[in-house]
Amino acid sequence: MERRRWYIIFLLTLVGLGSFAQQDAQYSQYIFNAVYINPAYAGYRERLNLNATYRNQWTGINGAPKSFSLAADVLMPNERVGLSLILNADQLGAQKNLSAFANYAYRISTNEDETSKLAFGLGVGFQQFGIYGDMLEPGDAGDNFIPTGTIKELVPDVRAGIFFSTPKMYVGGSVNNLIGKYILDRKNLEFNFPTPEPNFYLTGGTLIPLVEYEIDFKPFFLIKDDAAGPTVLDLNAFFLFKQKLWIGAGYRTGIKLYNKPAVVGSVRNTNALIGMAEVFVSEKLRIGYSYDHSVGSLARYSGSTHEISISWNFMNERERRINFCYF
Repeated sequence: MERRRWYIIFLLTLVGLGSFAQQDAQYSQYIFNAVYINPAYAGYRERLNLNATYRNQWTGINGAPKSFSLAADVLMPNERVGLSLILNADQLGAQKNLSAFANYAYRISTNEDETSKLAFGLGVGFQQFGIYGDMLEPGDAGDNFIPTGTIKELVPDVRAGIFFSTPKMYVGGSVNNLIGKYILDRKNLEFNFPTPEPNFYLTGGTLIPLVEYEIDFKPFFLIKDDAAGPTVLDLNAFFLFKQKLWIGAGYRTGIKLYNKPAVVGSVRNTNALIGMAEVFVSEKLRIGYSYDHSVGSLARYSGSTHEISISWNFMNERERRINFCYF
């Protein structure tokens, strides 16, 4: 029974990825550090920040996705240049991928008091994609689409983004995996190998004070798209209590922006409910947790999804004297 459940999840995931097209790892807590999806976010916090995030998806299912990311970003003394470094590792069944990217963001003030910023970002790095053939069981002997042993491919890649923010709102757009797919396609590999599709992101949100210095409300959204898998919409809302605790919920669903032949049936309609919280343990340390519960076609087979993040801020003396809140 367990093996049957694993095959169902794995096959549904492959359909959603368009026959081994490789999507970026999915994180529910992207809002706590958007540098994972947009290089233009580098330096936005205006301090040195370290963030680690671990996601265990569909717990209890053998071969289900697991992802880990580590990021560091900082604003340079000229307050115009942001830099960040991101390391990622994720696994889905027999696929294991690693990546490392260095990001550069240039920020421009768009008003006189310099509270509104427009940032342009570029990231360059490498991705390593691996297939562990020994973990797969072919239906027919001599199946040439399944490699024997371990196959790994290392390719350079590029990402780019734009990010606009004011003290009360933000909006950003970005694209990852700009060249890796085309480099792998030129190698004409003789077996079915995961290739990184360009992933497009559109994000936006606002901060609405409800009770001064006590409660703030923050709705935001994310649209994620690529040419092969389903388009995904995240709708979320948070309440911030006394600048110490974020509590919120979200809804993730597949939407149809345009026709995608590889996306069929109920895969397009996979939905999830999300609960999230982040606590400010101190002015430097934050800990976040999210829980995803599938309510779509995978609900009968998938377990719950858990995600935890830890952030550490190295604050300067000026920041210790002000009361701040950021997206």
